[in-house]
Amino acid sequence: MKFNLLNIICLFTMGACFFSCEKSGQEKYSIGFSQCTSISDWRKSMNYSMRIQASVYSNVDLELLDSEDSATKQIEDIEYMIEEDMDVIIVSPLEPNALIPVIKKAMSAGIHVILLDRKINSPDYTAYVGADNIEVGRNAAEYILSKGNDSISIVELKGGDSSTPALERSLGFHQIIDKKKNVHLLKSIKDLNEEFLINSFKNTLDSLEQTPIDYVYCFNDEMAYAAWKIIKEKGREKSIKIIGVDGLNGPGGGIEMVEEGILEATILYPTGGAEVIKLALSLLNNEQVPKNVVLKTTVIDKFNAGIMQAQLDRIHQQQNEIEQQVANISRQEELNRSQRNIIYISTGFTFVVLMLLCYGIYSIVVIKKKNRQLNLTNNKVLIQRNQIQKIANQLKKSHQEKIQFFTGVSHELKTPVTLILSAVESMVETSIKTKGYLEKEIGLIQKNSKRLLLLINQLLDFRKQEEGKFTVRATEINLLEFTATIMKTFQGEAVRRNIDFRFRSLEKNVLLYCDVNMLEKVYYNLLSNAFKFTPDNGSIEISITTNKKEECITINFKDTGIGIPLEEMNGVFKPFFKGSNNKKNSSGIGLYLTKEFIGLHKGTIEVHSKNGTTFSIRLPKGKAHFTAQQLSNQTGHQFLLEEEFPTIKNEMTDGNDIGRNDGNEEVYTVMLIEDNAELSEFIGRKLGKQFNILVSDGLEATDMVFQVIPDIIICDVNLNGDSNGFELSELFKKDLRTSHIPIIILTANNDRESHLQGLGIADMYITKPFSYAILMQSIQSLLKNRELLRYYYTQNLYTSLEAGTSGHQERKFLVQINKIIEDNIDNEDFNIEDLAIHLNISRSQLYRKVKALLGVSISEYVSDYRLERAKIMLLKTTLNIGEIAYKNGFSSPNYFSTSFRNKYGMSPNSYRASITIQTDMD
Repeated sequence: MKFNLLNIICLFTMGACFFSCEKSGQEKYSIGFSQCTSISDWRKSMNYSMRIQASVYSNVDLELLDSEDSATKQIEDIEYMIEEDMDVIIVSPLEPNALIPVIKKAMSAGIHVILLDRKINSPDYTAYVGADNIEVGRNAAEYILSKGNDSISIVELKGGDSSTPALERSLGFHQIIDKKKNVHLLKSIKDLNEEFLINSFKNTLDSLEQTPIDYVYCFNDEMAYAAWKIIKEKGREKSIKIIGVDGLNGPGGGIEMVEEGILEATILYPTGGAEVIKLALSLLNNEQVPKNVVLKTTVIDKFNAGIMQAQLDRIHQQQNEIEQQVANISRQEELNRSQRNIIYISTGFTFVVLMLLCYGIYSIVVIKKKNRQLNLTNNKVLIQRNQIQKIANQLKKSHQEKIQFFTGVSHELKTPVTLILSAVESMVETSIKTKGYLEKEIGLIQKNSKRLLLLINQLLDFRKQEEGKFTVRATEINLLEFTATIMKTFQGEAVRRNIDFRFRSLEKNVLLYCDVNMLEKVYYNLLSNAFKFTPDNGSIEISITTNKKEECITINFKDTGIGIPLEEMNGVFKPFFKGSNNKKNSSGIGLYLTKEFIGLHKGTIEVHSKNGTTFSIRLPKGKAHFTAQQLSNQTGHQFLLEEEFPTIKNEMTDGNDIGRNDGNEEVYTVMLIEDNAELSEFIGRKLGKQFNILVSDGLEATDMVFQVIPDIIICDVNLNGDSNGFELSELFKKDLRTSHIPIIILTANNDRESHLQGLGIADMYITKPFSYAILMQSIQSLLKNRELLRYYYTQNLYTSLEAGTSGHQERKFLVQINKIIEDNIDNEDFNIEDLAIHLNISRSQLYRKVKALLGVSISEYVSDYRLERAKIMLLKTTLNIGEIAYKNGFSSPNYFSTSFRNKYGMSPNSYRASITIQTDMD
């Protein structure tokens, strides 16, 4: 009994130990990799990704052998792998022909051979993993052609060996450029060695010194960097753009060189290290694999380099975490195996059920732990994805802000250019007829030239500030005198617009150390904004106070303008900022530069918005906060602009006539809707010699147009108020009262979409800068066309008008009038007020509308309509004169006879008799 029990316990223990070993055992695989060279960073990255991927599989042993650029050594390495009977051999061939026999030998021995990155001139291999090098060359060529230059000159730096990447990248590149007539390959250099490349490329640049070179296409990024150093040495780095291949991440990699501007672009060339290990495992698991596994490539330029770098950094970080987790799992598995063996052996002397129960509990714990690890990993991936999305959104927002900035600056520049060109054109036309007129035109040119200079200086200041190139040159000034001098510049504008512009200070003498140029720009930016957004009859105040306790000076700029929305206050001093209530064009960098300039003086600036806007500047007194280099002994200062708003006699006020022709002939009324006061004044003064001119800045334009019913409307697109020029024009064209008025859109928007939109609404679309002669000719052409249309209506009023009622709003209007008159023709009490009520417009608007369309008053029109119908009844009916008079709304037969005689030169009876006699004679 004792023997049997002892035998059972021993057998059970041996079985438990065997079972433990059986469970822990797993089939091992050996994979060898013959690397052609490990000198380049790209090859090192390939080796690293292979090691990381292989470490994920605990049953895989990976051995890397470096051939050190020797085909002989690579053959020896593969022979060694065959002798070791490795399960899979991965080869990155140095040469396409030398390795064919030894690779064929490995295949004959039943070993899978996978080619990585490079191919051999034989089909005797299991699979190939790598990017399509022909496609890489084609991508580079297509990227260059996408820039759209009329003529492109290229220098090619090819790989120095006979490997497939060296041959195919050049082949793919030539497949594209050789078909393009506008592409000129100036030189193709083969990289035999580094010294040869440098000398040959230097000689090429010297020989093509006078020839423009647009692009240099390089075999890889390392070669591209060497080429860039030579180009920079020759001083041609700004004109020659370099395209590389590899797109490695990290210091010195292709992505970093793209971000630094060394390379124009690089073609991402994946190493394939991770993919080839996965393919090897698929082969060892007897899975079907493709003969060629082609990896995707893409172009990396300045627009996606940051995103690619962020993604690859995250991937690299994940690889490091995976490597660490694999090591921890390996240690944990080793510990787990030891614990499991002890448990199996100890529980072998007790009950099998208890052993299984303990194992089950342990398995549950392990599964939960792994699940937690997986959840943590998933959370990390989600966080990384959100971060990448956030970065992409920030890049998109930054791009949109820059587009808005340059669009705003472009619009700001176009109006001064228009005024300058128009003033010059006017001077040429008038020559030297009137001295005073020329002085006014020259003043306009001078002012807008200075405004352009101010805008350009703002752009340059923004660039200098972004590059950190501003240096303070502080000198002592009297701040009160300085402020008074600046205020003189804006005084003319304040008087013209009736703005209460004042300066307040209890101090008699305030001395301040500052950079006068910077402080002047601060004043101009804040005052320009105040005048831009403060309405006429408003107020602007500058106040200066001294805080002796805190040793600082406070300068306040307060206006009664439109203010800044509370939710947007935090973005006021950011570049490209534009408030949601700002309908005017602006660059968005003035306040940003203001804050930066104040910061360079160790001061602060704050903004408050209540019943207008107040900017408060605090500057420290004395000069202790400046370094010795920042203090200047220079005295005196020439102001940036002598007169930003020169006083020009304004001949108009909103809603009043600018000019009027006092002759007896008909004078047309032109409605000018433009928010730029100078442009309005200029156009109004020029057109006022021939037309009656009405002006609006957009705020009350709708009411003025409906009240006056002008003969023609000239409307800008960007206006004050809630509506733009497109919306106003569409409103006028759809409204019955104004639909007949020709409209000219006058705008700085020169894009195709705006042009099509404008022509779909208005009658003409003129872009700034424009010629005054073209504007004048456009007005005359539209008025002439309206006269032709008026003639057509008057000639066809009672005949063919109703036959063509569809498709023309004015014709429909006249038909509607005819129908209302016809329905009330026998009502002698029916008058013009009744007709206006039926049409839902006022009597005055009806009068202006009919007068504009037909050239006669509405009363004359109704009377003529009644007489024309009576004339037809005299011809076609036997009714007596009295019956015809009453049926056509005349109060008495005598009144009808008098009206008929005045219109046709004979009485109704005489007309009927003449028609009867004529009929008998016929």
